[in-house]
Amino acid sequence: MWELIRANKRKSVILIGVMGVLMIGIGLVLGEALAPDGGFIVGGVLAFVLWGGLTLTSCYGGDSIFLASSGARRIEKADHPTLFNIVEEMCIAAGISKVPKIYIIDDKLPNAFAVGRDPEHASVAVTAGLLNRLSRDEVQGVIAHELAHIKNRDVLYVMVAGVMVGVIALLAHVFLRALWFGGGRRRSRSSGGGQAQVIVMVLALLFAILGPLAAQALYFALSRKREYLADACGAQFTRYPEGLASALEKISAGPGLAEQKNQVMAPMYIINPAAAFAAAGLFSTHPPTEERIRILRSMGGAGLAEYEAAYRKATQSGLVPGSALKTARPVGVRPPWREAGKRSPEPPPLEKARQTTDLLWKLNKYGFIACACGARLKIPPSFKGAQVRCPRCERVHEVPRAGG
Repeated sequence: MWELIRANKRKSVILIGVMGVLMIGIGLVLGEALAPDGGFIVGGVLAFVLWGGLTLTSCYGGDSIFLASSGARRIEKADHPTLFNIVEEMCIAAGISKVPKIYIIDDKLPNAFAVGRDPEHASVAVTAGLLNRLSRDEVQGVIAHELAHIKNRDVLYVMVAGVMVGVIALLAHVFLRALWFGGGRRRSRSSGGGQAQVIVMVLALLFAILGPLAAQALYFALSRKREYLADACGAQFTRYPEGLASALEKISAGPGLAEQKNQVMAPMYIINPAAAFAAAGLFSTHPPTEERIRILRSMGGAGLAEYEAAYRKATQSGLVPGSALKTARPVGVRPPWREAGKRSPEPPPLEKARQTTDLLWKLNKYGFIACACGARLKIPPSFKGAQVRCPRCERVHEVPRAGG
């Protein structure tokens, strides 16, 4: 695993370096095109300062931004013991010493993502739909996939590289707006409109149009590779590739999955919410889901070497670094949860849905009153009355107050 992490770090540094050079180059060219006499240097400095500030923000506050923008709410072990048990099991399997913070998102569509600059400062968020629709094995596969992203330092790369792509797009947008409102014409008149200025303006236009596209293509290309690697590691952590394969199948088949989501957030999810079964192209954040499922289900075991063999058969190319394969050991496939003689069987679907719904009510500060007739009354935080009547049996209950 350490060989895999080192390879990921090396690729991340190279890619972020290339994107940084591209971004500063855009700043230099755009500065020269928009302002005579010194705009070249000013544009480069401004681009570098903007990149530095946003990169620091993404490293040390990006996880909070992502979690807040998705509406994630932090939960404790008492809120959902099964989910916490799964995360703790997968942390042990992944060799992660600190259990990440766990969040839930009030979204009926099944999905999940991880954030954090390193395993010591990581968080995992899952939607209510994922807890409702997926079995324990499937949830375990999803959590293992997300912990693989944390273990492999993928989430830091996604946050930092995503910010850089955004900065490049912002610089290009500023230049095109300035050009549209007459900046280019003013410069042409003030400098005589010579041949050199025409060349600079053409170069600036090319950078403004092609720069963001090139940055996104580089970013998404490596993001797709990381999804495959997280699938490989997730299968190894669970020793049950079918769990992740089945989870991907259910998530991608969710109704309304094509609903447009924040494009910055899209690479963070286990499946891009905007394109579950879209073909892989230059600007797709994830590989085709059908291919990911097919590779997982054709594995002869649950280890990295078994995934590499299945991946090569499906794509005619390699994925796992050779140094990691040299130390990889065969990993057998365990039986599914329902056949493993576990003492606590999975609750039925309606009970799982009720547990998740109650958790969301609790996070929204609702109170609960259990009536003797079996009804469970939900009291909204805005309710001001001292008593409430059960709609089923007409019993009157005192409404508990915080601190009372």
